Amino acid sequence: MKYPYLLFDADDTLFDFPKASSQAFSVMCGKNRIPDSAETYRLYHKINLVLWEAFDRGEITKEFLTLERYVRFLKALELDRDPAQCNQDYLEALGQTVYPLPCAEEVCRELARRGHKLYIVTNAVASVQRSRLSLCPFGDVFTAAFISEEAGAPKPQKAYYDYVRRQVPEITPENTLVIGDSLSTDIRGANNAGLPCCWFNPDSKVAPEDLRIDYTIADLSELLDIV
Repeated sequence: MKYPYLLFDADDTLFDFPKASSQAFSVMCGKNRIPDSAETYRLYHKINLVLWEAFDRGEITKEFLTLERYVRFLKALELDRDPAQCNQDYLEALGQTVYPLPCAEEVCRELARRGHKLYIVTNAVASVQRSRLSLCPFGDVFTAAFISEEAGAPKPQKAYYDYVRRQVPEITPENTLVIGDSLSTDIRGANNAGLPCCWFNPDSKVAPEDLRIDYTIADLSELLDIV
């Protein structure tokens, strides 16, 4: 066994976040009398993405992000709605939706059967992610979930991985692999922490030259031959 400890990103690595987000957005729209269309969702997604990128760079807090995205969204639509209520309705709905990606359950269960220790490493809103993980049909295979809100620092900061390593002191660069889809958080975070990493890249994106990527997979099942 090459890597007994596996640190998995959650959304877009194990779970279909766009599907969950789209469903939660529709619920929010219905409760707040906002047009629920592909156009309004694209607008929300664009605003949300810009703010998450700023969060990943350490420029804003998660508390600011989650409210500000609805402040900007409602302003763009020229709608007089309560952004705090919109955000609350969205997060509550999101906490009730989890859609595993293809092969995610089979791969994770096989890894656990082989004796690997599986952990979740995520930047998500803690209350939402805890709720979603409780609904995950294979949540029982994970030893623990480490959420940035509880860690006091987000991925890709080294401080986040320092927190993880304090919780699991057995983790070393020789026995641990970070698996994730995001270059800016998962792969750069692993680089910052000095840990090997596996880039989940189902869309065949071009790898940047400024990051160390130890493995690249297009299908989660490929992970079984690596670890």
